[in-house]
Amino acid sequence: MLFDLSHLFDPAILLLRIIVAIAFFSSGMSHVKKPEERGKSIGLPPSITSFLGIAEIVGAISVALGIYIQIGAALLIFTMLGAIYKKIFEWKTGFYADEGFGWHYDLIFLLANFVFLTNPGTYLIFP
Repeated sequence: MLFDLSHLFDPAILLLRIIVAIAFFSSGMSHVKKPEERGKSIGLPPSITSFLGIAEIVGAISVALGIYIQIGAALLIFTMLGAIYKKIFEWKTGFYADEGFGWHYDLIFLLANFVFLTNPGTYLIFP
């Protein structure tokens, strides 16, 4: 290895956790604040949209703060699996979509949360 950067693993994972959490938190807030509007855009009833929003908010807080992070990461993984399923099988969206959003970002968020599930780093409040 040319440079040993292993000492930067924990700060890097923490920064990744925070950025991922910001994205999920803002998405979750949008689902909770406007469940009818968001529900129409994703083809789900407002009650399910609100539930998904709450799951995203709880998962985001868990991942950012390191509070039972594996549970939070699992919540966000299931959310992304649902989004990817819907985009591929119901909406027939490509990896990169010509119109709308492809599922490439969903896959990145899924894999980031898989990393948190397997090795969340050492900056944790409740492991």
